[in-house]
Amino acid sequence: MPTGNNSLIVKLSCPNQPGIVHAITGALLKVDANISESQQFDSPNTGTFFMRVQFTTDANVADTEAAIADVVEEFDMDASVYDANAKTRTLIMVSKDGRTMNELLFQQHAGTLPVEVPVIVSNHLDLQPMAYFYDVPFVHIPINKKPDGTSNKAEAEARLMELVDQYDIELVVLARYMQILSDDLIQKLDGKAINIHHSFLPSFKGARPYHQAHDRGVKLIGATAHYVTADLDEGPIIEQRVQRVNHALTAQDFVQRGRAVEGATLAQAVQWHTEHRVLLDGDRTVIFE
Repeated sequence: MPTGNNSLIVKLSCPNQPGIVHAITGALLKVDANISESQQFDSPNTGTFFMRVQFTTDANVADTEAAIADVVEEFDMDASVYDANAKTRTLIMVSKDGRTMNELLFQQHAGTLPVEVPVIVSNHLDLQPMAYFYDVPFVHIPINKKPDGTSNKAEAEARLMELVDQYDIELVVLARYMQILSDDLIQKLDGKAINIHHSFLPSFKGARPYHQAHDRGVKLIGATAHYVTADLDEGPIIEQRVQRVNHALTAQDFVQRGRAVEGATLAQAVQWHTEHRVLLDGDRTVIFE
């Protein structure tokens, strides 16, 4: 059986109704698609049908879009076709803690994370050596107070968007970037910005969350990776992980174990996003693992 030269993905959502799977797979026969993976989900919350199909074909993305166009229109689908072998161009934003960024860059270089990182942005210079170790350009965009008491955040975010355009960025990852983004920037990055935070929110907000957790004697620590929205740390959740801790550990032990969980959680979220396995269902996500 021919396997085709291209590995493609169709990701779609639409109002649920009979015949969707038959229609889309039938349309893919026009490009002699050999389906290797197919997953679907009918959301009882919104009545939305979600589907992800991966297949091989000799057709390209444009040919496949044309082949499914009539079905997309008939079922009022929000559908996209992707090249499964294309790496997502990703901009990483950091501040001073480099452990999460290191996890992303290590997995990228190991070939387990399908991203291409053309630039790293930081509001501090601390992690410039790590960026250079991985041979990635590092751009310092500080956030400072002006003499009149205002900050240069607007200018800094404008510079960030220049880099997004310059490097043709498809995904922005906040890998412990300790600045709140403006609503205007969040709108521009809608659906293509992922953040990581400790799972103690909202119980332990603010500085030194692991120390707060240690003082309270918690038994689980963890992390949450989510899409960035105007509601701080409340965007649609992509991945969460936890690890047990106990009274014998120090606050610094909490920090070290927590950062390890954060790195693994963020890397998994980025991988699912870049493999086009995440679909939005209102404020929730559908993940085709």
